[in-house]
Amino acid sequence: MLSVNTNVGAMVALQYLNKTVSDLQMTQAHINSGLKVAGPTDNGAVFAIAQNMRGDISGYQAVSDSLNRGVSTVDVAISAGQSISDLLNEMKGKALAAADSSLDTASRTALNGDFTALRDQIATIVNNAQFNGTNLVDGSTANIQALASSDGTKKITVAGQTLSLSGSIVTIKSTSTISTQSRASTMVATVGSSITNVNAALAKLASGVKKFSIQNDFVSKLVDTLKAGLGNLVDADMAVESAKLQSLQVKQQLGVQALSIANSSPNITLSLFR
Repeated sequence: MLSVNTNVGAMVALQYLNKTVSDLQMTQAHINSGLKVAGPTDNGAVFAIAQNMRGDISGYQAVSDSLNRGVSTVDVAISAGQSISDLLNEMKGKALAAADSSLDTASRTALNGDFTALRDQIATIVNNAQFNGTNLVDGSTANIQALASSDGTKKITVAGQTLSLSGSIVTIKSTSTISTQSRASTMVATVGSSITNVNAALAKLASGVKKFSIQNDFVSKLVDTLKAGLGNLVDADMAVESAKLQSLQVKQQLGVQALSIANSSPNITLSLFR
């Protein structure tokens, strides 16, 4: 039926053209954003999964930061412990030399001066062995915790080791000297036990930092895996999108021509009235 009121062909052509324009806009959005699922309207289920994965990735990045801070804090404590162990070894040598009964007074006085200087240096090291306000060797911090899971429920704990003078590890008192032969003889054993204790404390700190490092390596690999999975879900395949774009552009041009032809069909009616 020829009608000037209703042009069914034009309506059909317009519907297909609108669909092509809509698909074209979506493809252009995919190319511009690099995502095939940029929002809930693209694919609600996939978008929800992707958002949950993004939350996990963000959480694990915070976990990695926490573990790195823990590693740095324990590393500072280990460095302090190593320095203290070295100082104790020197102090043992001074004490052993001063324990010699044949040593003259001047020499023992010189050895005692070196000994007390080394003793005081231990206190200086302990007081300055802190990272981000945390000191694991002065007794002010019982332990340090780092996050181990993205929900914050699991943590890794490393105990502090008090290396201060007059403590249970470094048994040398802050007033200890080797000014006499008897004091020097006693101090040899005291320093020896302190060396053993400090080395045992260092082993515990080393085990702790290893726990942090192992967990941090795992978290790093896990984040990479999650990112790869997220990309598989939401990233656009640019080769596919490029081919689709060219196809839709051709369809759009053809749709415009089809609509133009359909709109001109009522003109046939004019020939009936000539």
